[in-house]
Amino acid sequence: MEDEVDRVVEAWARERPDLDLSPMGVLSRVGRVGHHLDAARRASFADHGVEAWEFDVLAALRRSGPPYELSPGRLVRETLVTSGTMTNRVDRLVARSLVERLPDPADRRGVLVRLTERGRETVDGALRALLERERALLGSLTPAEQGRLASLLRQLSLAVEHRA
Repeated sequence: MEDEVDRVVEAWARERPDLDLSPMGVLSRVGRVGHHLDAARRASFADHGVEAWEFDVLAALRRSGPPYELSPGRLVRETLVTSGTMTNRVDRLVARSLVERLPDPADRRGVLVRLTERGRETVDGALRALLERERALLGSLTPAEQGRLASLLRQLSLAVEHRA
């Protein structure tokens, strides 16, 4: 069965037979799947009243385990944003009662950001919705095929990140 990437590669091969187009066959498909994944994420998060950046912060706190709290510095490392951006994000999440700031008992000058019950319910619901949509995206692959694909993508991801 032929897809749009096959048609694009065939057209380029006709126009530029001197080029090895094999990377396009792989990475164009990864990009197209990524586009569908982004749409699934936006829809899942919107269904639960959160944006992607909000989910990222809430999810980092949720994954940390009870009592679901992290320092702002750890949140910066977990979400790969600047400290100024994180301060703004935490402020906005506090205003929505999804997180709260607490004094850090180990550091009198420090604070901890803790997931509220409302925040936990929100991130849990958004995660469930996301996993349903992701499962649907992968529905044409058997569990074994999904495992092989995950392994190959891990290998590629590690190589790309190592080069960066």
